[in-house]
Amino acid sequence: MLGDQAERAGSGLDVPPGPLPEGTVDLRELLAVSVLAAVKGGEEVKRVRESNVLNEKAKGKTREGAEEKMTSGDVLSNRKMFYLLKNTFPSVQINTEEHIDPPDKETVFWDRSIPEDIKEKIQPKKVPAESVTVWIDPLDATYEYTEDLRQYVTTMVCVAVNGEPVVGVIHKPFSAYTAWAMVDGGSNVKARSSYSERTPRIIVSRSHAGKVEQVARQTFGNKTVIIPAGGAGYKVLALLDVPDKKQEKADVYIHVTYIKKWDICAGNAVLKALGGHMTTLTGEEISYTGSDGNEGGLLASINVNHQALVDKLPDLEKASHKQT
Repeated sequence: MLGDQAERAGSGLDVPPGPLPEGTVDLRELLAVSVLAAVKGGEEVKRVRESNVLNEKAKGKTREGAEEKMTSGDVLSNRKMFYLLKNTFPSVQINTEEHIDPPDKETVFWDRSIPEDIKEKIQPKKVPAESVTVWIDPLDATYEYTEDLRQYVTTMVCVAVNGEPVVGVIHKPFSAYTAWAMVDGGSNVKARSSYSERTPRIIVSRSHAGKVEQVARQTFGNKTVIIPAGGAGYKVLALLDVPDKKQEKADVYIHVTYIKKWDICAGNAVLKALGGHMTTLTGEEISYTGSDGNEGGLLASINVNHQALVDKLPDLEKASHKQT
């Protein structure tokens, strides 16, 4: 299935057809290349994990003191994804989680083919190149990846225009599933038919499930189910209708600490395209320009009253600022 996905997304030729003209970019072409980049990065992630030679290193610590890890999967996926996008759209700002060393340059290019499902649903739409910021997460849920918890792992690309998330791609390398969406365009994924607002199933980070559980139970009652999970991409997909047996289902996604924008931009774009919401805990929209971090926690939902959720969760917002 992954082979089919890569074929549909284009082949990522090693022979350059030349970069696209500077000045403006077509969001439909950017979506097509983003899908290909996520799939190609995912191939590296999968290959490294299956080889069992991860070359795991400590990258530092999060603000909460948890160890941040980096592996060959992160590095090789990042290289493939970054250069495929940079070689095709040289004038576009690309922000990525991992550092790029110039000697590691990849000669990977887009063959200009647009997958049929994107052609059918999305019209060409040109925007000024200078208004675009691309956010890449070459391996979301690295910690879980090192523990061989493969279901949580995704590769993600997001395109923001003037700071607003417009194109989102979330790819699951180990089940060969790719979700994509464009705001005011179309998508290959949809919301589920029903959600529980009164006693929601809340998906949260594995590292601070206990903190959220206490406040959530006070807010929604003792029947509230808390689902600890890895990876922001996985948690967004939990809110949607995803054909993957290993994908858990949730009604609300809450994050109470600092989080990087490459972790959340793609999910924000997908939810926004489907009529959902991803905001800070106080209901503010998140801007995807400037700094690479989001300070105000995170609340994501779809087909429920998002503002009512914001109004119910003042304690979580305070908790977020105590920990950041």
